[in-house]
Amino acid sequence: MTKILVGGVGKAQVAEVLADLGIDGLEASLSSDMEAAMRLRAGQADYYLGTCHTGAGASLGVLLGVLGSGTCHTFGRSVPTQEEVAGLLADGKRVFGFGMDQLSDATPVIARAIAAHTR
Repeated sequence: MTKILVGGVGKAQVAEVLADLGIDGLEASLSSDMEAAMRLRAGQADYYLGTCHTGAGASLGVLLGVLGSGTCHTFGRSVPTQEEVAGLLADGKRVFGFGMDQLSDATPVIARAIAAHTR
């Protein structure tokens, strides 16, 4: 089971989108940014999706500080492609941030790329 923690201002909406996707093997749970950083560092979770109003960093601030830039990536207010996310996953990224206004479009792309990466 791949555990995805979701945080930030849109965490409930991201969790809902993930649940609606019904991707086997993905489990999402709500988290604060500090809890997520500690759980990821301890190996108790696999990925984190964080949202803020701009997607420019506030969604990942604590995780960036605790886990380092090699693990984190923000898409800002853009919607990534599955190929882009796949490349980031291959490079070791496990923490992704994006803007609230891209939540319904970015979440499925990231989730499907994670599912493909973990199979």
